[in-house]
Amino acid sequence: MARIHATALVDAGAHLDDDVTVGPYALIGAGVQIGGGSRIGAHAVIEGSTRIGRDNEIFQFASIGAAPQDKKYKGEPTRVEIGDRNVFREFTTVNRGTAQGRAMTRIGDDNFLMAYVHVAHDCVVGNRTVFANSTNLGGHVTVADWVILSGYTGVHQFCKIGAHAMTGVGSVILHDVPPFVRTAGNSASVHGINTTGLRRRGFDDETIAQVKRAYRTLYRSGLTLDEARARLGAQLEALQGDGALPLAVDSIRLLVDFLSQVTRGIVR
Repeated sequence: MARIHATALVDAGAHLDDDVTVGPYALIGAGVQIGGGSRIGAHAVIEGSTRIGRDNEIFQFASIGAAPQDKKYKGEPTRVEIGDRNVFREFTTVNRGTAQGRAMTRIGDDNFLMAYVHVAHDCVVGNRTVFANSTNLGGHVTVADWVILSGYTGVHQFCKIGAHAMTGVGSVILHDVPPFVRTAGNSASVHGINTTGLRRRGFDDETIAQVKRAYRTLYRSGLTLDEARARLGAQLEALQGDGALPLAVDSIRLLVDFLSQVTRGIVR
């Protein structure tokens, strides 16, 4: 049976798996589903149509599943979906989606959201990300796997941040951030490749060299974005033909695929 503190309020329409712990004065509304092994801290509020996976830790005063902060929202049925093994620290807020967007806010697995982080409506967050204190995502933002957003980062609505990217403290992201890139500033500009992060994740020297080559094509060659896309596509074809390491091929393909979906321009 779930372990629910006597002062917590859990709606009869909520479903909590075995081994869920609910702390004092927490509020869990109808339609909420929480997977086994998850821990809900004191005064946390989880509401709306919200599905939370296994072994998540939601600290005190967090708010998950509240209505979106969108003036067009008129109470339509939208939801939040959260995977497994995530940590939501104090005062984190995650809002439901909107009917005009995906109708769902989605967070994957193994993410670490520090205090005062805000994930707005219709955002999609991948796996193994770190959002440091007071990071804020506007609506419809997409954040891929392994991204690190340093403290006080603000991301404009509809922006995309590619896998393995990293921002500096106080960054303001107004355009899409390609995979592997480090950005910093208000508004953010590029500062090379997240080499340290790639090495920590086991990227070999050949793959890192290919990523750096692609970075130079994108940012140091004087090419337009369309021209850089074409040249990077040729680089990918050459790597495939030369029998390069699979990780190198996959990394350049990741970059090429990301650039094909850019809608707001890229951080320069």
